[in-house]
Amino acid sequence: MNTAANPGVILLVDDDVHILASYEKTLRYGGMPPTIPCPDPAGVLGLLDKNPVRLVILDLCMPGIGGEEVLAAIRARHPAVPVIVVTGEGAVETAVRLMQRGASDYLVKPVDRQRLLAAVENGLAQGPAVPAGGVVRPGGQGVQMVGRSAGMQEVFGVISAVAPSREPVLITGETGVGKELAARAVHAASGLGGPFVAINAAGLDDALFADTLFGHAKAAYTGAGAARPGMVEKAAGGSLFLDEIGDLGQPSQIKLLRLLQEKEYYPLGSDTVKRSQARIIVATNRSIEDLLDPARFRLDLFYRLRTHHIHLPPLRERAGDLPELVAHFIARAAANLGRGPTPPPPGLLNRLAAYAFPGNLRELEAMIHDALARSRGGDLTLAAFEHWMGRERPASPGASLSSRPAAGQPPTTSSPELPRRPGKSPMPTLKEAEELLIAEALRRADGNQAQAAAFLGITRQALNRRLRTAAPTLGQMQE
Repeated sequence: MNTAANPGVILLVDDDVHILASYEKTLRYGGMPPTIPCPDPAGVLGLLDKNPVRLVILDLCMPGIGGEEVLAAIRARHPAVPVIVVTGEGAVETAVRLMQRGASDYLVKPVDRQRLLAAVENGLAQGPAVPAGGVVRPGGQGVQMVGRSAGMQEVFGVISAVAPSREPVLITGETGVGKELAARAVHAASGLGGPFVAINAAGLDDALFADTLFGHAKAAYTGAGAARPGMVEKAAGGSLFLDEIGDLGQPSQIKLLRLLQEKEYYPLGSDTVKRSQARIIVATNRSIEDLLDPARFRLDLFYRLRTHHIHLPPLRERAGDLPELVAHFIARAAANLGRGPTPPPPGLLNRLAAYAFPGNLRELEAMIHDALARSRGGDLTLAAFEHWMGRERPASPGASLSSRPAAGQPPTTSSPELPRRPGKSPMPTLKEAEELLIAEALRRADGNQAQAAAFLGITRQALNRRLRTAAPTLGQMQE
């Protein structure tokens, strides 16, 4: 890693001088900036005040002043400096608590060399003006989108890349994944000075769609006593967001296509053409396959909208983001309820990682708000979340009637189908089942071995032993 363009040092804080020496050696051989060792936590703030520190690696458990107290002091005096906390606790609840208190990342002892280098490189790349998991508009106005998983990092990269363009953006994803938030992030990062105007197109018939978008002249129809500008005009110089465009009727699709191609429109009841000065962002929960069906959606409109495409992954594919998301939503719910933040109950994140989340982020936020409200000022309990997750839900659209629970029976959770073994027993061996379970845990944890081990209820060391003796395909997942 080339750090010559941005000189500075990494502050290493640990009461064990042997660990400090190990960190220094690993970082030096990894091409990282020079380090300053600090075996006494009481001297951290003084070193930060006197040196160009770009990153702090902080041990959580030290005699005298505790690591969390030092973290709070760093955040208060030097909020722009990323802090990586090193802890002996592998529980994901610890990660949530540390993220709530301002840590940019956390490592579990014994610290893996490659994991340390990756965490340091990510921390150095954050920069003082870019919050973790956020998309920031030039000038400092940001829209927070939480996520450290590979899928969300890819989303952030696409948003940053397409934001300066003035061409349409198509955002796809299941209900509740945060499509409007992504649209707002595109607008915030675009540099446009105009407003962000959002319209939900679901349920708008063709006449109401045209009136909403284009406005109308006086006496355009019965009851139109005065002229009214449409949303296209209100979004001039900014972004117009149309949600659920997959539900538009064919006449509305034709009107939208003309707006995109010609950048002009006619208000209802007027023969005076108006020019559109708004950037168009659209979203749908329909699949690309549905949009490519000419019986449902015009292909010329689809290809015009798909100039830039952003797909948001469902929450069930983002288990590695759960610690940060839970901390974010707990803080938001606590503020709405006029309370201080409270830590999640033990075992919560493991339980959430195994839940399908048909409502995605919207369901997680509602679940946390409901659980916090039920706690009535006390600590959050796992029972409050189980109450939500245990509610009976209707079967998915593709499910058969026979798969629905009978009246009076509790809902069942479907299990993933095991792979078929041609010419062999339809059941996997115990070794194969174990490898499938480990692979699924690593997938849900986005490759984080400490979190995968927590999902499986074993130590990280036990997981490493199993990975070393696993089949070659599974063993490659730890590299």
